[in-house]
Amino acid sequence: MEASQMGGHEVRIERDFLGEKEVPKDAYYGIHTVRALENFPITFRLGYRVHPELVKAFAMVKKACAVALMQLGYLEEEKAKAIAIACDELIAGKFLDQVVVDPMQGGAGTSLNMNINEVIANRAGEILGKKVHPLDDVNMMQSTNDTFPTAARVASIFLLRQLTAVVGELQLALEEKEREFSGVLKLGRTEMQEAVPITLGQEFSAYAEAIARDRWRLYKVEERLRQVNIGGTAVGTGINADLRYIHLVVQRLRDITGLNLAKADNLIDPTQNWDVIAEVHGLLKALAVNLYKISNDLILMSSFKEIALPAVQAGSSIMPGKVNPVILECVKQVAVRVISNDVAVNMASACGQLELNSMAPLIVHCTLESLEILRNAVEVLVEKCIRGIKANETICMSYLERSPALVTAVAPYLGYDEAAEIAKEAIRSGRSVRDVLKERGFSEEELEVILSPQELVKPGVAGEGRIGRRVVSRYRE
Repeated sequence: MEASQMGGHEVRIERDFLGEKEVPKDAYYGIHTVRALENFPITFRLGYRVHPELVKAFAMVKKACAVALMQLGYLEEEKAKAIAIACDELIAGKFLDQVVVDPMQGGAGTSLNMNINEVIANRAGEILGKKVHPLDDVNMMQSTNDTFPTAARVASIFLLRQLTAVVGELQLALEEKEREFSGVLKLGRTEMQEAVPITLGQEFSAYAEAIARDRWRLYKVEERLRQVNIGGTAVGTGINADLRYIHLVVQRLRDITGLNLAKADNLIDPTQNWDVIAEVHGLLKALAVNLYKISNDLILMSSFKEIALPAVQAGSSIMPGKVNPVILECVKQVAVRVISNDVAVNMASACGQLELNSMAPLIVHCTLESLEILRNAVEVLVEKCIRGIKANETICMSYLERSPALVTAVAPYLGYDEAAEIAKEAIRSGRSVRDVLKERGFSEEELEVILSPQELVKPGVAGEGRIGRRVVSRYRE
């Protein structure tokens, strides 16, 4: 490297087989990173960065490789230890500002691998006091094609565990509301029309059940990510890698990450194929679908004034006192983003060609983004919305009392046609179903039993166990 000055900024000159490039003198990255910055200026103005968890996972992979190579005698102990220290600093969050390549890059992640190799090598050289080569030393017995997928899986597992934990918190919050609202009788609706009675607690029980499925699916799918292809090098055959190293490096990576990782049975498979990530993201999409549906329902019930959502900010710049369901609206937008990411992951995963998928950077970027924004959205949903929801029992009951939907409870006594006539009469006259039933001969005592909350929301014919079917004979003789 040669130092020079250009435009008032000190630079150094580095060379590769394509020629020379100026590199900022104080940068830990080098010529390969500079070329990537020139070739892929795609999202930098938007502030997009390689996900920090991916950088940290990459550093874990590089450390595992260095330790394994040292133990087998391929890498000098002093170099390996300096590389390990540099990796530990990256894992701790230092020098993340030196990983500058764009997430959108050609080359199946080569630019990112080169960037990380250079940062580790230059920092290790600084620690050691002599040159550490980014490729001959830091990238020894490795390829982008085994380090990038392995790092992607490690990063995904860490973020998946964080997401699973907050989804568990959401499940518990919904179950708490299920218990709190177990006695709140309200009008159920199908196709946005009045249906039959239900309790608010029963509605929340369904939300909790759906989220419980999401939690279990996310917990179980981690095992799909644990098989890694480190040691497979370029196409999974392990060319240029000692067989002993291929087995040892996975052990060292387990030690460093604390994850129960395993060498893939067929190293060519995870080098070529990204269907496991597509599968994982499909479960993120399923969670997004449930979050969207639940958020939409809560917005509707809030609009009906059946529930009150926590007021977290003013809702209008022109309408004083207006409060909007902003948390739920935000969650819905996150859900849409995740669903759109799923399309990108599916398409990119299908675009692999022969021994490699050049769209791996897009697959990983979308997946890590989805894991991150889902975790953040669920945290906000629990803390700023679900736990603070209140029921308006008076409004819930008033809707139910005025609704022709109550007639469904007496249909087994009267028959469908007669019950429909009663509903029609209630709508035409503006009276309640209860009043029309009294007019038709039902006693107050009978209606108190048939239309009682405990009878309306359980299996069976409402009131049959307490009054029998004696009412039927009155209308069907």
